Amino acid sequence: MSKTKIKYICSNCGYESLRWIGKCPECNSWNSFTEEKVENSKHKTVTYSGNVQVSRINEIAGSEEERLKTGIEEFDRVLGGGLMPGSIVLLGGDPGIGKSTLAMQAASNIKAKVLYITGEESEKQIKIRASRLKIKSDNLYVLAETDLSMIISAINNLSPSVVIIDSIQTMYRSELENSPGTITQIRECTALLMQEAKRNLFSVLIIGHVTKDGVIAGPKILEHIVDTVIQFEGESHHSFRILRAQKNRFGSTNEIGVFEMHENGLTEVKNPSELFLSEREKESSGSVVTSTMEGTRPILLEVQALVTPSNYGNPQRVATGFDYRRLSILLAVLEKRAGYRLSAANVFLNMAGGAKINEPAIDLSVCCSIASSLLDKIVDNNIVVIGEVGLGGEIRSVGNIEKRIQEAEKLGFKKVIIPKNNFKSLKGSNSIQVIAVENLPEAVSLIFR
Repeated sequence: MSKTKIKYICSNCGYESLRWIGKCPECNSWNSFTEEKVENSKHKTVTYSGNVQVSRINEIAGSEEERLKTGIEEFDRVLGGGLMPGSIVLLGGDPGIGKSTLAMQAASNIKAKVLYITGEESEKQIKIRASRLKIKSDNLYVLAETDLSMIISAINNLSPSVVIIDSIQTMYRSELENSPGTITQIRECTALLMQEAKRNLFSVLIIGHVTKDGVIAGPKILEHIVDTVIQFEGESHHSFRILRAQKNRFGSTNEIGVFEMHENGLTEVKNPSELFLSEREKESSGSVVTSTMEGTRPILLEVQALVTPSNYGNPQRVATGFDYRRLSILLAVLEKRAGYRLSAANVFLNMAGGAKINEPAIDLSVCCSIASSLLDKIVDNNIVVIGEVGLGGEIRSVGNIEKRIQEAEKLGFKKVIIPKNNFKSLKGSNSIQVIAVENLPEAVSLIFR
């Protein structure tokens, strides 16, 4: 009787080891190794003796395939215009955030055959959820199965245009000895689905679980296999959700989709700027409105700061939705170039609405909100602040300034502060007052009432 061989695989990066290791030497993550059986397979060198047809790229007749619209504009925008035939999309997010809800709502709107495969619920449970979401579609088919060989057979018999897998962690290939959810099963099941999708030109939407750190469970190779990786962001106890593409072979990764969760499912937010500013407190210090670009769309949001005296040796620096290291740099610039003493103060920064912003164009608004809270002065309600802050305290130009100004004007703001170099390149006239600033102290002096 042959002895079963065991190997240990890092669930974060896929690094393999013959023994268990506490810390992965490849990605430096702790306690990430899982035990898996080594598949017994004899590798033989196979030489193909036939002729392989090779084509010149100029001789290939083809164009971009017609995308399948999901009927959800925010979802289609993130995908790059819809589902591409033959593509695989990986949708990840925290439990209860709305991954399955979004997939079912999109499936009901697609004007083609859709096969919804669930490994976590029964067909009756899917029907109950569909009734709650008020979904009725003659093109939506449901299969409760986890064996991938049976799933492939069902796909070949039905010939759907879209296949939804909920979730990939529950699927398994019977020829593999490892249990469902292991790295080997996840990788091999995804690879087989990719081969079938490319050969038969149907789209696959895979729902994936996430780890406690918020990343999609499974090795990084899973993200390389699929064509598009989409992350659902937001807190499950908040009603707002943000859909963001981390990888997209058929579109931009800069676009976002904004949704609001209701009892009857997810609702698109057509104007995210109104959403992020809807609960703004206008009589509070430390609140500044700025404009950020998400793909081709400008979005206005509120930057909140709170500065308090520190009663301990090390003051706290907490940032939500903003890079902590960037905050440290801006605090140093404020202290050195503008003369605000912050080394002995606690600084708390928050991007209202649960947004995560990495764009340098909001630097000036962050500095202004911190100065406002430190001085306890209220910022003018009708002003929008835009600009990147350099280490010398200078205000650097940003891109798409015209779109940002138009968005502020559309929402009724009266003034906008922009970098001086951007002011020189403005074309046309705006009803909103545009104020150009050159350095940080000049900008801070203009924001208060």
